[in-house]
Amino acid sequence: MLSKKLPVKNPIFCSLATIRVDGPRGNALQYETVQVVEPGPVLRDMAFSKDREQLYIMSERQLTRVPVESCSQYRSCSECLGSGDPHCGWCVLHNTCTRKERCERSREPRRFASEVKQCVRLTVHPSNISVSQYNVLLVLETYNVPELTAGVNCTFEDLSEMDGLVIGNQIQCYSPAAKEVPRIIKENGDHHVVQLQLKSKETGMTFASTSFVFYNCSVHNSCLSCVESPYRCHWCKYRHVCTHDPKSCSFQEGRVKLPEDCPQLLRVDKILVPVEVIKPITLKAKNLPQPQSGQRGYECVLNIQGSEQRVPALRFNSSSVQCQNTSYSYEGMEINNLPVELTVVWNGHFNIDNPAQNKVHLYKCGAMRESCGLCLKADPDFECGWCQSQGQCTLRQHCPVHESQWLELSGTNSKCTNPRITEIIPVTGPREGGTKVTIRGENLGLEFRDIASHVKVAGVECSPLVDGYIPAEQIVCEMGEAKPSQHAGFVEICVAVCRPEFMARSSQLYYFMTLTLSDLKPSRGPRSGGTQVTITGTNLNAGSNVVVMFGKQPCLFHRRSPSYIVCNTTSSDEVLEMKVTVQVDRAKIHQDLFFQYVEDPTIVRIEPEWSIVSGNTPIAVWGTHLDLIQNPQIRAKHGGKEHINLCEVLNATEMTCQAPALALGPDHQSDLTERPEEFGFILDNVQSLLILNMTNFTYYPNPVFEAFSPSGILELKPGTPIILKGRNLIPPVAGGNVKLNYTVLVGEKPCAVTVSDVQLLCESPNLIGRHKVMARVGGMEYSPGMVYIAPDSPLSLPAIISIAVAGGLLIIFIVAVLIAYKRKSRESDLTLKRLQMQMDNLESRVALECKEAFAELQTDIHELTSDLDGAGIPFLDYRTYTMRVLFPGIEDHPVLRDLEVPGYRQERVEKGLKLFAQLINNKVFLLSFIRTLESQRSFSMRDRGNVASLIMTVLQSKLEYATDVLKQLLADLIDKNLESKNHPKLLLRRTESVAEKMLTNWFTFLLYKFLKECAGEPLFSLFCAIKQQMEKGPIDAITGEARYSLSEDKLIRQQIDYKTLVLSCVNPDNANSPEVPVKILNCDTITQVKEKILDAIFKNVPCSHRPKAADMDLEWRQGSGARMILQDEDITTKIENDWKRLNTLAHYQVPDGSVVALVSKQVTAYNAVNNSTVSRTSASKYENMIRYTGSPDSLRSRTPMITPDLESGVKMWHLVKNHEHGDQKEGDRGSKMVSEIYLTRLLATKGTLQKFVDDLFETIFSTAHRGSALPLAIKYMFDFLDEQADKHGIHDPHVRHTWKSNCLPLRFWVNMIKNPQFVFDIHKNSITDACLSVVAQTFMDSCSTSEHRLGKDSPSNKLLYAKDIPSYKNWVERYYSDIGKMPAISDQDMNAYLAEQSRMHMNEFNTMSALSEIFSYVGKYSEELTAGGERCYSPKTTSMLLIGVSSDKEVRTLTAYGRSCLASGVVVDGVKGQNASNTGGRMELLLLCERTEETVAASCLTSLF
Repeated sequence: MLSKKLPVKNPIFCSLATIRVDGPRGNALQYETVQVVEPGPVLRDMAFSKDREQLYIMSERQLTRVPVESCSQYRSCSECLGSGDPHCGWCVLHNTCTRKERCERSREPRRFASEVKQCVRLTVHPSNISVSQYNVLLVLETYNVPELTAGVNCTFEDLSEMDGLVIGNQIQCYSPAAKEVPRIIKENGDHHVVQLQLKSKETGMTFASTSFVFYNCSVHNSCLSCVESPYRCHWCKYRHVCTHDPKSCSFQEGRVKLPEDCPQLLRVDKILVPVEVIKPITLKAKNLPQPQSGQRGYECVLNIQGSEQRVPALRFNSSSVQCQNTSYSYEGMEINNLPVELTVVWNGHFNIDNPAQNKVHLYKCGAMRESCGLCLKADPDFECGWCQSQGQCTLRQHCPVHESQWLELSGTNSKCTNPRITEIIPVTGPREGGTKVTIRGENLGLEFRDIASHVKVAGVECSPLVDGYIPAEQIVCEMGEAKPSQHAGFVEICVAVCRPEFMARSSQLYYFMTLTLSDLKPSRGPRSGGTQVTITGTNLNAGSNVVVMFGKQPCLFHRRSPSYIVCNTTSSDEVLEMKVTVQVDRAKIHQDLFFQYVEDPTIVRIEPEWSIVSGNTPIAVWGTHLDLIQNPQIRAKHGGKEHINLCEVLNATEMTCQAPALALGPDHQSDLTERPEEFGFILDNVQSLLILNMTNFTYYPNPVFEAFSPSGILELKPGTPIILKGRNLIPPVAGGNVKLNYTVLVGEKPCAVTVSDVQLLCESPNLIGRHKVMARVGGMEYSPGMVYIAPDSPLSLPAIISIAVAGGLLIIFIVAVLIAYKRKSRESDLTLKRLQMQMDNLESRVALECKEAFAELQTDIHELTSDLDGAGIPFLDYRTYTMRVLFPGIEDHPVLRDLEVPGYRQERVEKGLKLFAQLINNKVFLLSFIRTLESQRSFSMRDRGNVASLIMTVLQSKLEYATDVLKQLLADLIDKNLESKNHPKLLLRRTESVAEKMLTNWFTFLLYKFLKECAGEPLFSLFCAIKQQMEKGPIDAITGEARYSLSEDKLIRQQIDYKTLVLSCVNPDNANSPEVPVKILNCDTITQVKEKILDAIFKNVPCSHRPKAADMDLEWRQGSGARMILQDEDITTKIENDWKRLNTLAHYQVPDGSVVALVSKQVTAYNAVNNSTVSRTSASKYENMIRYTGSPDSLRSRTPMITPDLESGVKMWHLVKNHEHGDQKEGDRGSKMVSEIYLTRLLATKGTLQKFVDDLFETIFSTAHRGSALPLAIKYMFDFLDEQADKHGIHDPHVRHTWKSNCLPLRFWVNMIKNPQFVFDIHKNSITDACLSVVAQTFMDSCSTSEHRLGKDSPSNKLLYAKDIPSYKNWVERYYSDIGKMPAISDQDMNAYLAEQSRMHMNEFNTMSALSEIFSYVGKYSEELTAGGERCYSPKTTSMLLIGVSSDKEVRTLTAYGRSCLASGVVVDGVKGQNASNTGGRMELLLLCERTEETVAASCLTSLF
């Protein structure tokens, strides 16, 4: 045996000391103490169990089994091996402390550690990385780690977990991905520490860990805090940001790594600035940056009493800056020197570090310096002085008087006249002197020597004391001895010289008094002291210092009045009577008074030795000398907290106390018995009784009472006793019920109480009516409720019988009437009851549905988006995205293809198109071209949008030019709108011009990056949430209605019975992979089931890359090996009264947990409609009916129609029949009573999706969100609209707000919200489209400034978000306001940004094809263009290119157009014509006109015609 267990005595428990006999240096070592519950001695007869893992211990009453070891109590290797327990060791890969034989494979190397030095150690390099660094390779050095052949995982707490690569004693891991890195915010410092843990794949347990730090440099907003960070942070001087990547700094010289290189202010002497004085402030600094192009200069910012004052500053060089001349002020005269925070900034908000905390001290000379003395004692640096003519403290320049009227400390004239005494303390003193008199006043000298020998009090010399002197304000002097003839007098002083102007006399008199003593009480006290003694007499308040002595023992002075002095005795070593002496200053008062010290009190017995936790139960105390104590108290300390209660002395040997309460924590179990850590008495200064060791005072739990009833009211008859039920009513000690004094009040009256273990019986007093019942015991009180005592009936028996008979007859009559009425109204009552029951059920069901749906959606949406990061969201590429917005519904637009021209014409056509491109790039021509087209009536809205999109496609590579043209078109549109007297708010409301469509396309080009980096994620989450929530309930495959919807038009208004099934689906791409569980509804059609299965299997695959549901069959694999193909229509489809219902899983009776698979299309005998030769056309008729054509998501969701089978005339239905059909029978829509009752489902759906709508709106209406800054295009266009408003004198904020809303949110964001398929590769069905339309309408309402008055007849989609729209409107207003406050974007910066965007997407579209499409409008409107030739060729026009494909007739038209061109002074050059007959009816006419002289024009005309 290496250890022994020996008994150790304890007052409550018996403890066993566990001792190791082979301890260090051969000595025994105690390493553990085990508690044995039962009190009493332990017998020496102890024995081991057979396996020697248990020890049997006997006491006189009990046999106890104790384990030899308890290794499991240790949680770490160091605790385990440091405990000294020889039985315990550390099982490394199981991360537990145990015996060696219980550790698996413990004999293998390093599997089991028995010494502390064998514990696993772990280091990691690098030990910290930036939060913006992802997937960084980390190398972990391990020590004392066993073989990890089974592998190891690296875990960053709950952030991420990945496989680790083991290479020798190194393990390589990668840091978490972007979405898993913790967000470090400024309030939490610049770093976040996580535990990097190693987890064994063999055991699944963490066996080693070390700290790993993620730091975030960007939280630092100053250079010094950045570079002094313990992490690899660099400061970009010119960008004013802190980063871990110095390459991101704009300039090499702008990178700062060392504190001494930071721009900073240097320490300067106190900066003093008088108020209302214009003065510059010059500051020393170093490394001050020179603002670059486009950056603002320096400013000084002073925060004066919470108000910020900005002053322009001048940077002289890198080491000096000066705040320009200005004056400062602050309010109030209570402060004469106000330190003000000073900050130097540049470029608006770039702070220069101020490590020395330099402050500007604003001061007022006159503040709190009402006298000359106070003025001259001010800090000389203030340069304040006393202006005698004005009688105030001021600056020299503010005192325009003769030099003799100006007093200053440093000048020759520095003595203040007219000293004044305002107060003397005390005004009485003993004739013997020694009293310290305090004299307060004004102008009492500036130096001690001024008053050192010129003070007299009542004619007696008073010696000033240096320590008490306050220049100009206070003199403290010590009195000399007065003559018997001197009784009273004034205080007189001279300041420096005794001339009248420098002398002062007090208005108060000082009196000499004679002090006497008469008595003291009490005259005895305990030797430990603490007795408060009162000594009476006369004139005892005179003088300044009192000393009381009891023999050689001081009595500590407490307070005094003219008639008494109070002091507290100190302890004495002797027990005897001592003479009392009192000395006031130098006067000793003689009187034969004595105080007797006696032995300290003792406590002999207390009864009872228990109380309840709330205390305040009576305790009787017996002892000796108790009558000596003036304020006895009883104390109890528990859990470090002390409670005290009062005692009352009855006589010298007895007193009564109220038990103190016990301080217990909120988690205390109320039924446990407690003992205080300390229990005793506070008896003056008697220390020996503070902790009473002679008692085991115990606290029992408080009584607990039960309430009368849930309503809190107990009804009783008079004389019936009141019973209060509870527990702990009698403490478990003998006679406990006698000592607990219960008081029960009924109203204000007490009642007699009988107590038992579980109840109090209260004899109710003679009361009637309702009264509150209150039970009190100890320090607690409780009210179980109210008692209502009903009065006895005062009526006689005959009267009662008469009333009963009359009442009975009346009741019979009323019942008869009611029965007659009831029979007639029974049917309507039954209907009303059913409706009421349905309403009640619906109310509770809506709340439950909303709660459950939200919880389910949160879970499912987390699963759906758990691995979505920047790459996981199926964003469309830039080309597809722009094509879907610019040319909706056209998948293969010509601008995506090469120009299709026959080979022999290609060269000429391309040459012409290039010349046409030059003309398009001419702003004057392009504007004239667009205006001419827009002036044509046949130029439809669709044509305007198409031309706008084609022009933007051509100008994709020249966005600077496109932006210039757009601004001109918008300016023209605003002019036209205002000239036509239209309301300004209608501007940009509808797409009625080329400019408006170009604006949409412009935002489409420039906001793609913002969509990908910021707004795309919440938009995709909203789409997923809507889709997920809709599919939680039934969706009618024919009508598109759903149980869960935001749209009233798409809501199933009846109860549909359905059940959720979980099917196991075989992966069609890999049959050997695990089956995928898919949640399905048993009311789903087969096509709906296939789509849900495809969503589950290919959840991270873009929609265009997935198999189509129409190309797959659903195969049900049954247990016996049978397989069945399930289809929407087959020979089992039910037909009733010309209505054919689509097959569902319930129709096929597919049970929960079934195995299904998606297989390629096939025809089986079971599913064939007539025979095996029937084609798939009829079998997939429904699938073809509901599938959409066009783009993967047709750009306008189409509601499936109830289309009858053309061959048979049978109408299809799924969940509800179209109620517009006249042959619908009553009850076909299920349990419908009032269909509007189901509109509350809209609320449930809205509540479930609220978070996702809020996230999207918050992202869109934030100037800086999710780490992305506001796109430049938004700020630039909003500023342009503000400029136009200023130009036209429009200052109405509502008009400006509306312009911006029509420009961006309604023109771009609404389009994206309603059509997420423009941004993502997804499929959008009709119900999702309807819900998105409601969200988009809410978005539009949020951007409106008009108030929407809603009523019961308002559309449901407006009522649905009525409470949210005011909050959203506030977001929009704040968004516009924040944008307006941002610094304007220069044209240079905007053009650089546009050039970069053009370069990035240079070759996305075929420009030649786009030009060819534009020119098709030239051919279409050739006559109009010819008629407008003169208008097109204004004097500013420099060139025009016209390419036409036309007949002979149109050639003549174009020839006329050319002549009009020549007539305007424009030459046609490079013209080649060809007869239409030679080109098969088609020709090209190329006209290039340039302004030139008339002589050249004539020759040009000859060559052309």
